[in-house]
Amino acid sequence: MVVSNPKPLSIAVLTISDTRNEKTDSSGHFLAENLVTAGHRLHTKVIIKDDISAIQAVVKDWISDRSVNAIITTGGTGFYSRDVTPEAISPLFEKPIEGFGELFRAISYQEIGASTIQSRAFGGMANNTCIFCLPGSQNACKTGWNKIIAEQLDSRTKPCHFVDHLLCSE
Repeated sequence: MVVSNPKPLSIAVLTISDTRNEKTDSSGHFLAENLVTAGHRLHTKVIIKDDISAIQAVVKDWISDRSVNAIITTGGTGFYSRDVTPEAISPLFEKPIEGFGELFRAISYQEIGASTIQSRAFGGMANNTCIFCLPGSQNACKTGWNKIIAEQLDSRTKPCHFVDHLLCSE
């Protein structure tokens, strides 16, 4: 059976940054615009500071909300002392998506060389919600969305995608 139209998902975007605001958040805007263009709904877009408790509060809220199917974060994945996204979000996972970070770095290597080892991009599942965490640069968000995430959140992708896991309770 061929599915002609993708199943739309409700996706939340979280920008994690001590310096970005709504006007300067090019990465968050890129993700929000592109997920809508792909046929999904933007549940909400939020900017918060690099703070473990604040990050966890927002993500816990979203993973407990059955109307949120996926979360994409941008920022806080590097090695600066304030970069705490992995430390904040990884403990919330029921299942990590090991291949996401590995594939992101493999693709990113073709674009930025060995500097990709400083990327701590990662993903996981929590309460039937898919979470992808990307670096803060717009180029990293373009790589993550265009070359991995868009395809995995598209119900037409074969042989497999995440959509059935996200909509299994509907």
